[in-house]
This record gives sequence, C-alpha cells and structure tokens, in this order.
Amino acid sequence: QHYYITNNLSMSMVTRYTNCRVLRDDSLLDDDLWVADGHIINPKNYFWNSRKIPDRTFDCQGKIIVPGFIESQINGGFGVDFSSNVDSLKEGLASFRKEITQFGITGFCPTMITSPSEVYKKALPLLRKQRGNLVHGAAVLGAHVEGPFINKDKNGAHPTEYIQSQCLSSKDEIIDFFGSINNITIMTIAPELPKALEMIECLVKNNVICSIGHSTANIDEAEGGVNTGATFITHLFNAMQPFHHRDPGIVGILSSVKLNRKCYYGIIADGLHTHPAALRIAHRTNAPCAVLVTDAMAAMGLGDGSHCIGSQSVTVTGKKAVISGTETLAGSVATMNSCVENFMRNSGCTLVEAVNCATKHPAQLLKCVDLYGTLDFGTVADFVIIDTDVNVLATFIGGDCVYKSDNIVGFFD
Repeated sequence: QHYYITNNLSMSMVTRYTNCRVLRDDSLLDDDLWVADGHIINPKNYFWNSRKIPDRTFDCQGKIIVPGFIESQINGGFGVDFSSNVDSLKEGLASFRKEITQFGITGFCPTMITSPSEVYKKALPLLRKQRGNLVHGAAVLGAHVEGPFINKDKNGAHPTEYIQSQCLSSKDEIIDFFGSINNITIMTIAPELPKALEMIECLVKNNVICSIGHSTANIDEAEGGVNTGATFITHLFNAMQPFHHRDPGIVGILSSVKLNRKCYYGIIADGLHTHPAALRIAHRTNAPCAVLVTDAMAAMGLGDGSHCIGSQSVTVTGKKAVISGTETLAGSVATMNSCVENFMRNSGCTLVEAVNCATKHPAQLLKCVDLYGTLDFGTVADFVIIDTDVNVLATFIGGDCVYKSDNIVGFFD
C-alpha cells in the first residue's frame, strides 16, 4: 500500500480519467471524469471556452469511479480512540486522517462516546473541522458527540457513570458542559429524557445536527424528537427498543407519516450489528434516508487483541469487538468499503444504491452535498476508484491521489 504517490497536480493541470464508469445522477455512466483546480469540471465548458486538451489522461481500465465515502460515526481506528488519550489525540488524528483513505473515506465525523465534561473540553477543540488535502488526508467534518445525554438502559458500550439523566435546555448550559459547540456537527440524544426536546431545539438553532438513539423512546417520543428538529437516527436497531407491532419505537420513524422533516438513519452493515433481513427491511422501507456507518473503534485495522473505546476495555476476536468480559458489542472493526459491499449483497440493492448510502446520503445529512458526496460538476474532486466488489483501488482528495493499492500498478505510471 502506497500513500501520497503523486505530486500536487490538481492546482496546475487538467486531468482526464477515461475508460471508466462514473457514478453520476444515480447511474453508472460510461463517461470520462475531468478534474481541475481540485474540483470536478464540465469538459464541454473546457473544450468550447478554452479549446484545450487535458494535460494528463489516465486509463482506468474499465474500473468504477464513485464519490469519496463519508463516515458520520467512527470512534477511531489504527490504535487511535477519539474519546481517550486526549494528550496524544492531535497526533493520533493526524495519523488516522491519512490511514483511513485506504478504505475510500475522504471525510468523516470523529465520534466521541459518553465521557466526563472535562474530556469533551479538551478533545473537542482538537476535532475541529478541517478540509481534506494531499498532505493531511481525509477531511474532518466535525465531531459526532454520541452521548452523554442518552438512556442508561440502552447504554451499550457507554460507561453509565458518565451518562446524564437530564438534558440541558439552554445554550449557556450546553457550552458550560462542553466548553464550546463550534466543533460539534452531530449530537446523539435520547428524546425521552427530561428537557430533551428543549435541548434538541436549542442545538438545531445553533447548527448542530441532532440524532436520536441509545434510547427507550416509544414511537410518539421518537416522532416528537424528529418534529422538534432531529434529522438522524444513531445506528438503527441497535441500542433502542426492538420493533413491536403496537409500538414500533424509533424504528417506526422509517415509515411514519407524522414527521415534519426528513430523517436519515445510520445503519451498520458489518454482518454482526444488523441481520441481513433487518437490512432488507430498512432499505425497502426507506431507501433514500439510509446512511451507512461503520461505528468502527480503535482496533479497526489492527486485528485481534485488547483495545479501548473511551474508558471501556474492549476485546476483539475476528470481526467482533465486545466490552471485555461481556458479549456487549463495542463498536465494530468494519471498514466502509466492506460495509458498502455487505449492504449491497445482503439488502439486494444495486451498487449505485449502496454507494449512495456512503456518499450522497451522508452529505445530505451533513448539509455539505454542494461540496461532497457526488461527482456533480463544481464539487470537490474527492473520489474513489473501485471494482465491482467495492475493493478500493485508489482514493483522491481534491484531485490528488492520496492512496493507491498495489493491485493497480500501471494506472498512473
């Protein structure tokens, strides 16, 4: 595996990628991809207005070009945990941003599980939004703060001693707890908690995306959370009431007719967190709102052994990560490209539909689809070259190749 193999061509050259299929307008098109100044460009404008030919042309040998994957819930990887070891978090994040590109991720929300107030105050300034580039790797899209305003009865891998039993209803209270909300992009809240709706309303007014999860909410409480401003569900089916025909709980949001806004849902297609039948139910019920997440933790990319997520000790065996001494799942060790492939295979959806769940849909959720998540003209040239099994062959950020697999020798020589 080779990282950062090219010079910075994006700011000085027009590059054409040919002999490929390009995902655009929800279809795989036999087309070329043109890149200049770090963005996807319309070749017609380039030809007719400038009457130029590309500076470089790369033959993609029939492979597929898709937008860069966007990850909205990832706790860490490669030995880095975003909720612990704050003193080394800056260096860990820098390393992580480069390593994660090998799985096609070009932007992500570093996720913190339930932690003490002082940990948030130290960690969140280090997780600020940063554009992706050749030198630093994937974009940091702001933190996903998963807790501490969740239900203790659905804590999952979250340490119960730090869970807050009552939400905060004012901006001053929220800032006092976290230090600042400027670097928070998403916050997971259990909507049944006291003052939860007030907190959701306050956060949304201050440009924080609210997600409902780690919750015992019934359908009415879940609908109340969405209608107050929540637009996401944290890892559907996990850490929530199971579906019941008389009260479907949060799962019922997928087909509710009482919502005043669109609500996306995260789903972990790692083969452990969600049964293939549940993947099919979710996709067939509400395909446009599906957002693939890995919920990966520090052991992702490392293999079996003892690791951590926040203050919790985790044991990893094969593809399974559990709180040590229990059978409680503690995030995953899955990669985004593997989740895309699993989702496609197990839900029965098309490759385009599966890729959209890792690109366009999360970009829509994060309100950055004008920049990321598609290959529309004018968007940032973050893209991935894959094969039909979603193996990542090369990853590009801002038009520059930041990762190249050994399996595509000759592509860019």
